[in-house]
Amino acid sequence: QVRLTESGGGLVQPGESLRLSCATSSRSIFDFSSVAWYRQAPGKEREFVAAITGGGTLNYADSVKGRFTISRTLAKMAYLQMNGLKPEDTAVYYCRGVRGTAEYWGQGTQVTVSS
Repeated sequence: QVRLTESGGGLVQPGESLRLSCATSSRSIFDFSSVAWYRQAPGKEREFVAAITGGGTLNYADSVKGRFTISRTLAKMAYLQMNGLKPEDTAVYYCRGVRGTAEYWGQGTQVTVSS
């Protein structure tokens, strides 16, 4: 069973940065045709944040364009670099991987932006 594990969340002040990591238990992060980050704030639906396809195409939600960057290594990791964090970025962040017809989700990591 493939597992995705997020890490790197925490409490930061507005304007600060965080880098979230997503580690796969499979052979490589490239085993997935796409890797994406989603987030869910309290009382809200889970929403798309950013994605990277196997071919390297990047896609971002309008709310994070210019502030967040998704990337991956040649090994087992994907990242979400978050700069200029705002209180409205507060949420649990999830990593999602798609392989064939299957999708895999991590357990999430909490990001709190507050002064």
